[in-house]
Amino acid sequence: MYWDKVKQGLWDFAHGFLMFAVIMIVGVIVVRLLLIPVKKVLVKSKLEHTAKTFLYSLLRFVLYGVIVITAMGTAGINITSLITALGAAALTAGLAFQDTLKNFVSGIIILINKPIIAGDLVRINGYEGYVDSIRMFYTQIHTFDNLTVHIPNSLLTSGSIVNCSVAGTRRICIKCSVSYEDNLTKVKSVIYNVLSKNPKVLDDPESKVYVSDHLDSGIEITVFIWVKQEDYYPVLFQTEEEIKNAFDENGITIPYPHVQLAEKADKKDEFKV
Repeated sequence: MYWDKVKQGLWDFAHGFLMFAVIMIVGVIVVRLLLIPVKKVLVKSKLEHTAKTFLYSLLRFVLYGVIVITAMGTAGINITSLITALGAAALTAGLAFQDTLKNFVSGIIILINKPIIAGDLVRINGYEGYVDSIRMFYTQIHTFDNLTVHIPNSLLTSGSIVNCSVAGTRRICIKCSVSYEDNLTKVKSVIYNVLSKNPKVLDDPESKVYVSDHLDSGIEITVFIWVKQEDYYPVLFQTEEEIKNAFDENGITIPYPHVQLAEKADKKDEFKV
């Protein structure tokens, strides 16, 4: 009698395990096949890329969850008791995984409010680059130096996001200094001439050149230029170089600190009468 119960128990366990494995394998294959047309539909839809990636990752998570629950139920596990236990565990886990839950909720908030979307040039937490995608728990950014950065979504909703792509144009600020002996009218004229030769510098808003400060070694000049967002860095570096070359060609001095060392008197000579 005892061995019969043991054999029956082993048979039930083996049968349940086999059913669980079969349903999991078949379920994973079905989910992958199902996600192929879903992905195609999302790609062809008019939804923004961020919404597409978020919905796709969320749907995949839900489908795999359904497969696991179905496999457990078929294997003879009491789903009702399991759900009750999971509910209690979820309450405990909710406290332990607060950051994960915040990231998930933050992802939904970002998807609805759209402070950023895929393709935007952003600065977040010291990183600058283009948004690749917004997923369930993190946002992926591709930086200028070819790094992929994953930033938790909660940091985006609780911190500052600098979106450089919204307006379409950006202002470049260049600071340089000239000597007190230089003619400021000539200095401004030279700078304006440099800017007028660059077709990527926008006419509206127009460029401005100001005297912004009186330094110890010279006068500070601030130059404001407006360009398209994608031209920001090329125009910045090009203009910095062209202003320096134009100053040299027109005899304009760029001052820099000088240190003069006075020769110390000979100690023997100090006491001569």
